[in-house]
Amino acid sequence: MNLPNKITMGRIVLAVAIMVMLLIPWYELGIEFPIYEVGGRVRINLKYIIAGVLFIVASVSDFVDGYLARSRNLVTDFGKVMDAIADKILVNGLLIILAYDGMISIAVPVIIITRDIVVDSCKMISGNKGKVVAASWWGKAKTMCMMVGLTLTMFYNLPFELVNFNLGGLLILIATVLSIVSGCQYYYNSREFLFPKK
Repeated sequence: MNLPNKITMGRIVLAVAIMVMLLIPWYELGIEFPIYEVGGRVRINLKYIIAGVLFIVASVSDFVDGYLARSRNLVTDFGKVMDAIADKILVNGLLIILAYDGMISIAVPVIIITRDIVVDSCKMISGNKGKVVAASWWGKAKTMCMMVGLTLTMFYNLPFELVNFNLGGLLILIATVLSIVSGCQYYYNSREFLFPKK
């Protein structure tokens, strides 16, 4: 297993660690994470700060493994598959948890996951016909907005929350809209493979 693939597998481990951190009912185990007050109005739970730090590390590793794989000509089929799986576990798993905790709208994971299903289906059909539809700029912009938005959300939108500006929520909203746009674009670019002319 080459270095980029090892980094990808490490991201999966981090993604699982984040979900465990946020899902386990620690209070039932007698563990209480401290809560801090910032600016006299924002109360932050250390549990989300720890998860946020892990998420930053995982997000950075996503760019690192891709860069190394391309720059060193280490791109493999295993790496492509596991990279996609790692991204889905990391982002979609976190979106579901944050929606359950009431930190984001439940509509966000529903839209993002539905979009992923459509795009992945298009990729599978196109791939079976030996065609590859390149990722669009909209998809890359969506990923960037989502990563930053989720990070801010887990850090309680600080310091922007102190001036009543929910930048994290805004970026997640933008990412959700971009996911719809990029999904429609991917579907449009794949239509000749989905509906071949007789």
